[in-house]
Amino acid sequence: MELVSALESLRARLDGELFPLAIGEAAADRLALKELTGQLDDYVLPRLRSIDAPLLTVVGGSTGAGKSTLVNSLAGADVAEPGVLRPTTLVPTLAVSPADQAWFMGPHVLPGLSRVSGSESGPGALRVVTVPSLTPGLALLDAPDIDSVVAENRQLAAQLLAAADLWLFVTTAARYADEVPWSFLRAARDRSTALAVVLDRVPPEAMVAVSADLTRLLEANGLGGTKLFTVPEAFLPGEKASLPAASVRPIVTWLASLAADAAERARVVRQTLSGALDNLAARVPAIADAVERQQDGFASLRSIVTAAYGTAMSDFDAGMSDGSLLRGEVLARWQDFIGTGDLMRSLESRVGWVRDRIVGFFTGKGQGAQLRVALESGVEALIRSAADGAAERALEGWSAAPGGAGVLERLGAVEAARLGRASGSLSAQAESAVRGWQDHVLELVRQEGAGKRTTARAASFGVNGAGLLVMLAVFASTGGLTGIEVGIAGGTSLLSQKLLEAIFGDQAVRTLTNRAREDLRERVQELLELEAGRFTGVLEEIEPPGGTGEALREAASEIAARRVPGGVLGDSGGADQADERAEPPRPPEPPRPPEPPGSPEPSGSPEPSGPDISDISGEER
Repeated sequence: MELVSALESLRARLDGELFPLAIGEAAADRLALKELTGQLDDYVLPRLRSIDAPLLTVVGGSTGAGKSTLVNSLAGADVAEPGVLRPTTLVPTLAVSPADQAWFMGPHVLPGLSRVSGSESGPGALRVVTVPSLTPGLALLDAPDIDSVVAENRQLAAQLLAAADLWLFVTTAARYADEVPWSFLRAARDRSTALAVVLDRVPPEAMVAVSADLTRLLEANGLGGTKLFTVPEAFLPGEKASLPAASVRPIVTWLASLAADAAERARVVRQTLSGALDNLAARVPAIADAVERQQDGFASLRSIVTAAYGTAMSDFDAGMSDGSLLRGEVLARWQDFIGTGDLMRSLESRVGWVRDRIVGFFTGKGQGAQLRVALESGVEALIRSAADGAAERALEGWSAAPGGAGVLERLGAVEAARLGRASGSLSAQAESAVRGWQDHVLELVRQEGAGKRTTARAASFGVNGAGLLVMLAVFASTGGLTGIEVGIAGGTSLLSQKLLEAIFGDQAVRTLTNRAREDLRERVQELLELEAGRFTGVLEEIEPPGGTGEALREAASEIAARRVPGGVLGDSGGADQADERAEPPRPPEPPRPPEPPGSPEPSGSPEPSGPDISDISGEER
């Protein structure tokens, strides 16, 4: 059916980790997601696929409320294990008719819990016990305490209650005003879950007063009209005892009438199922908003990486123009040639002699090769320095940003420390990039000198010699140098510039230098993007798919479109048909507006399309 398909589409979009960042109310968002997916898996989808399945009644309540004893009393058999130790119910027990055993032993309801039929069971299991005295069509589930000291028990209790067609909520005369039970009862109200309350262990002399006060609280919390049963306090010898039959007869009679009447069962199912589906209209957009907050957090972490590696590119640009690359080995190799600068001072009057010296420099005894290697090493060192600085800045930024510390914690201390330095492969990649750039510069020189009047002059220097002069021109400047280095670097800059102009002309030199500089920047930019990818790759591994928030809203709208006002389904099949099979057809009626708490039912008012559980048995409180 179309509604089931729309719900399955929504469920698929809720898979995966939607809240990996510790930002905002991430813990509450994760819990809300878990509750939503749990109810879809445990109740909504199974119930829609099998609308005529037996009615699941979950008996829940506070510690020591007498739930297990009540289940035994209602089933007419010792199926649950009451006791004095707390918590009592460690593994939920499901009492079913033999006719319904096959259904509940399968993965139709609560598929995440394994099934066991014996007394030996462990966490994550559902114990299924057949009780011949139970009427087919109705099952009783003894749930753990909603206020158990064991967190897993509390979570399981909430999961089981969310999977119920009907809540039989048990409280006591001593604890009916506690807050924890009321938080669950209000949740039942908000989801329109079919509900009945059992007030247990009531002293006979307090029966009227306590019942009246509980009725008042129900009305004050928007639960007026809820079916209320009272069970007087009784002495129960032994650990496996049942309440006197007379004490629970009204409850047994009511449940038996539900089990025997397909129309009434369908009404209960429709109320709870419709409430669960209605509740999606608020729960899914809230999850979508939370997912988008996560994506904003991821965008912020990406911006930190972008800024860090943008600064690294700026650092490299500064290193190209401030003359720092002419320090060290490059400066020494050049100084071998020009010495104290006498060559520079005689440049304009002795250009031919300079050319001869340059040719000798680049062709004799490997000085040119040594300069090229020194220049290569200097560029590689500049790249590594820029990448190291960017990695450190990005790591520090993440450590201080919302959600960033959690991402680093997931990586572990060792991996996070590695992330804060340039990658181990950067040196080899930088070496390859610089050599590729040098080859590209030589090709530019070769192309510039071909077919021009400058060919002979270019040939006299050689492609390697002229190419090295272009490389020096890319980096040479006096910025960042001091003392004698200024004169030497200045000589480097001016000498290479004059020689290149003598070979190619001043405009061609500017073009060659700019093209060489931009090609190097592009290669370095690619390397830095790869380095930044180490950070963004970490985010991509845990980030929800883009557009998830909007997709969730669209899925919720699609579900709403597949339903009709006052009903569960918007196409053929399901709960609406279950009513038609059980009763003569009747036209749908608009939902009745809620009455103020405690208001009397109007005389002759039409029966609402969704059932009020208090009307099912026809009994008065």
